[in-house]
Amino acid sequence: MADVTTTDQAVSRRKTRTGKVVSNKAEKTIVVSIERQVAHPLYKKYFKRSTKVMAHDEKNECNIGDVVKVIESRPLSARKRWALVEIIERAQ
Repeated sequence: MADVTTTDQAVSRRKTRTGKVVSNKAEKTIVVSIERQVAHPLYKKYFKRSTKVMAHDEKNECNIGDVVKVIESRPLSARKRWALVEIIERAQ
């Protein structure tokens, strides 16, 4: 019987999020707004909450309005802990 190891399929425990670029003014850095829906604890109505994260954009290829996917990474600066994975949709 063959022994199945986990090295064949590396499982990433890093979080990935999808959001919209709201700023690209800094060099190799973008600010991504991530929206999520949460339920009110008492009334159970859903409403939107947003979080802004700074992500590393090595090639400076993102523009404001792009929808991007970011992944958790090691701390790259004082506030930058995410990295750009891909641009899902370009801004019009």
